[in-house]
Amino acid sequence: MSAPVPAPFSGPALEVRDLVKSYAGVTAVHRISFTVAQGEIIGLLGPNGAGKSTTMRILTGYLPASAGSVTVCGVDVASHPAEVKNLIGYMPENNPLPDDMRVSEYLYLRGRLKGLTRRRLHPRFDEVVQLCDLGRVRHRIIGKLSKGYRQRVGIADAILAEPPVIIMDEPTIGLDPHQILAVRDLIAGLRGRMTVLISSHILPEVEVTCDRVIIVNQGRVVATGTPAELRREWLGPGHYELELAGPLEALPSLLSALHPELSLVSAPSEPDAEGFASLRLTAPSAAPDLRESLVNALARDPRFRLRALARARHTLEDVFLAATQNTAA
Repeated sequence: MSAPVPAPFSGPALEVRDLVKSYAGVTAVHRISFTVAQGEIIGLLGPNGAGKSTTMRILTGYLPASAGSVTVCGVDVASHPAEVKNLIGYMPENNPLPDDMRVSEYLYLRGRLKGLTRRRLHPRFDEVVQLCDLGRVRHRIIGKLSKGYRQRVGIADAILAEPPVIIMDEPTIGLDPHQILAVRDLIAGLRGRMTVLISSHILPEVEVTCDRVIIVNQGRVVATGTPAELRREWLGPGHYELELAGPLEALPSLLSALHPELSLVSAPSEPDAEGFASLRLTAPSAAPDLRESLVNALARDPRFRLRALARARHTLEDVFLAATQNTAA
């Protein structure tokens, strides 16, 4: 019997409302709420014990919620768990793959278990093998594969039946930089085709891959938005770092002429042997990149000599630390 084809749905792919999960009186998830649009790639971040994995298991129907509601493509997880499982491809943190099966055998078995007909499974198997770059290992025993290839097999399993929602818990854990890059490109290739929710501790990869980020701490959502929005909300504007020689007491008037919010962050360093001092400027939060304007303004003023100019941006790691430390009990 083939898996039922879900009816077209125009609402959010995931909708979580006031989700609560308690274990023996300890609340692991406390009134978490968020919405994920169709085709989005979302990063779910948080320190160990923040409630990420518990939330993901509730979304997939593996754990019941103590309170609140979760819908996947409009289907309620609590009342229709079997139907929801047809809508989700799930890759857990510890990917339980059989070591004694070949890649092709395992994916064919998984496809049949997911309800794919043989007519549909054969071409879909070839598509997934190509997408996940498994062609060289399709006939190899899974137990002899590297960690990177095992992760690709797990992702292939998750997307095999073309579910509208993919949930991955730490998909790049334990991978080397080359393997992380390959998995990142693979996940990015799903954008617009499937909704992807990823939990990861590798924040630079999340920043590059994800459209939006949800940060949880102590079972609560403490921040949500695009990486750029979160940088502005939690850390304010970025900075410009300069190495400049000249009458620095005249610099504030030059900066204010460029933009009223552009100013020195702190006192410049002591000038070096060539007369250059290091200084940092605040960047206006809503202003465009001012590097070219700064270079031109300093070049027109014969009193100043510019040796270096760089724009320093806050990273997602900076946001993560600020959000989780400032919301700790």
